[in-house]
Amino acid sequence: MTNVSAAADDYGFVRFANVQKSYDGEILVVKDLNLDIAKGEFLTMLGPSGSGKTTCLMMLAGFESATYGEIRLKNERIDNVPPHKRGIGMVFQNYALFPHMTVAENLAFPLRVRKMGKAEIEDRVKRALEMVELPAMAGRMPAQLSGGQQQRVAVARALVFEPDLVLMDEPLGALDKNLREQMQYEIKHIHESLGVTVVYVTHDQSEALTMSNRIAVFNDGVIQQLAPPADLYERPDNAFVAAFIGENNKLKGKVEQMDGQSCTVRLEDGSSVVALPVNVGGKGEPTTLSLRPERVVVAPAEGSLPNAFEARVEELIYLGDHIRTRVSVCGTDEFIVKIPNAQSHARISRGEMVRIGWAMEDCRALDA
Repeated sequence: MTNVSAAADDYGFVRFANVQKSYDGEILVVKDLNLDIAKGEFLTMLGPSGSGKTTCLMMLAGFESATYGEIRLKNERIDNVPPHKRGIGMVFQNYALFPHMTVAENLAFPLRVRKMGKAEIEDRVKRALEMVELPAMAGRMPAQLSGGQQQRVAVARALVFEPDLVLMDEPLGALDKNLREQMQYEIKHIHESLGVTVVYVTHDQSEALTMSNRIAVFNDGVIQQLAPPADLYERPDNAFVAAFIGENNKLKGKVEQMDGQSCTVRLEDGSSVVALPVNVGGKGEPTTLSLRPERVVVAPAEGSLPNAFEARVEELIYLGDHIRTRVSVCGTDEFIVKIPNAQSHARISRGEMVRIGWAMEDCRALDA
């Protein structure tokens, strides 16, 4: 059972309680999900294709129904409420703007459906366009806008009727890299200024790290870990999360010794590593060590680190702010070290032997 909830009173703003989803009556694509989302939170559902994240969003929106369990918004059950009566704003990857309506008419549409007066509609449309910095585009047709402008209009339309909750399904997936990064910050700033609750779905980990208050990492219909971005990156609970969020070095071995706050792991090549036991069995059990490339120190002072090894430099790739260095060490030639460009010993060369090391707490012993 995945029980991921929060202690704070306002965390039940959106609540999934024992939610399951099956399309064929046999295979569960969402397995016993318990998740509380706080009012005003930006929560991202992150995971690979087929992990269940989009299905969760679609059940919340009302486009899919839960096979079992209940979904609540502001403590009211919404399982049986049709999508258009849930009062939820939606932003999709394909913008979903009405091509035959101007930008202003697109924004006015959800307000007219709610029978608002003409003056209020005009005022809200004007404010929404100013919020996404497109006040001059009111009279344009969607086809006359760039992809980024269309996506801003889609965001404005989702917010114009001031919903309590906005759902975003891969909204930046169709944009090029620079525009995507710019839109990440814009959506983040809009969220911060309005205080609206956002549930965001993406498979892009950097997008999730940039925008979210908390991230729920999905795999195989189950939340693997729910945490703020820094916790997820620095302190992954299992090997899947460590591998899925950012780059990490994986070293396989067996637990040789357990000593309270640390463990000694014998690697497949016979090397011995001192690590932080996070998700391991007892002595003799297999484990995967997870170590971020930026945590590896080149040429550490003698005796300063518990783990120090001679490594052969196999490849150097210049990436501006750092040099991505692939070395052969501990039985693998796919070990990555990120060397900040400002460090003088960055002037190492291919084929050279270098000494590298890392701290015990930076090396996490996880499930095999």
